[in-house]
Amino acid sequence: MSTDAQQQAAQDWDRWHEERTSTVSAPYGPLSLTGTHWLSDYPEGRIPAIPGQWREDGDELVLTAGPEDSLTVDGEPFTGQVGLGADRGPIDGSRVAHGERRLFVLSREGLWAVRDFDPDSAARRAFRAIEATPYDPRWSLPGTFRPYDTSRTVRVENADGVERGLGLGGEIAFELDGAEHTLQVAVEPDGSLWAVFADATSGHSSYRFRFLRPAAPAADGSVTVDLNRALLPPCAFADHFICPFPPPGNTLPFAVEAGERNRTDG
Repeated sequence: MSTDAQQQAAQDWDRWHEERTSTVSAPYGPLSLTGTHWLSDYPEGRIPAIPGQWREDGDELVLTAGPEDSLTVDGEPFTGQVGLGADRGPIDGSRVAHGERRLFVLSREGLWAVRDFDPDSAARRAFRAIEATPYDPRWSLPGTFRPYDTSRTVRVENADGVERGLGLGGEIAFELDGAEHTLQVAVEPDGSLWAVFADATSGHSSYRFRFLRPAAPAADGSVTVDLNRALLPPCAFADHFICPFPPPGNTLPFAVEAGERNRTDG
C-alpha cells in the first residue's frame, strides 16, 4: 500500500471511529438498552417496570393498555388492544413508547420479548469513549471468501447464557506472517459478511469477543479483512443484549492488537 493510500485509509478509519462513537452514544443506541424481558418469564403478561399487559398470540404479541399506562402506539395515545409484530427498523421507530422510552418487540426462535430503551440510562450517562487502537496498515489483509454449498446453523452460547442457532454461509481465509487463518461468517442480506471472533487479547486487553463486518466479496471471492475495524458487540455496551459467542474455530491463535478494544466510562 502506498503512503498516500495508507494516509487515506487512516483518515477513513478516523471518520469510521467517530461515526461509531456517535452511533453508540445516540439517544437510542446500544447504551440505552435497560432490559430485555422474555414473555415466557411472565405468564400473566405483567412485566415489572413495563406498562401494559403483554401476551403471545401465534405470530404476534398482543398489548392491552389503559389510560393509566400512558403508552403511545404509532405516536398516538393508546388505550385498548393491539397486535404487534417484531420491530424491524431503528429503535426510535418502534411502534410502542412510554414517554421517551421505546418498547421494542423482539422475537427469537419462537420466543417473544420486549426491550426497554431509555435515553436516560445509567450506561449512557456514564459512557465516555470507545477505546480503540489507531489504524495500522499491518492489520488490513487481503482475503478470500469461500461460500458453503449450503448454509449451516451451529448452536452457540449467547451472552445471556442461552444457546441459540447462528447461521453461517461460508468462511474467509487470509494470511498473517505466512500462516493461513480462517473465520466462519454469516452472509447478510446485502451480501456483506459478519464474523464473531475471539483472539489472544480477548478478555485481557480487549473485550471477551468482537465482531468483524467485511464488505461484500468481489465476484472472484476476494475480500478485505480489515481487523482495524474489529467491533465491540452490543453486549459490551449493555448487559441486556443476547450477542452470540464465537462459533468453534473462530478463536484466532494470535493477538489482534487492532480495532475497538473496550468501553470507557467516566
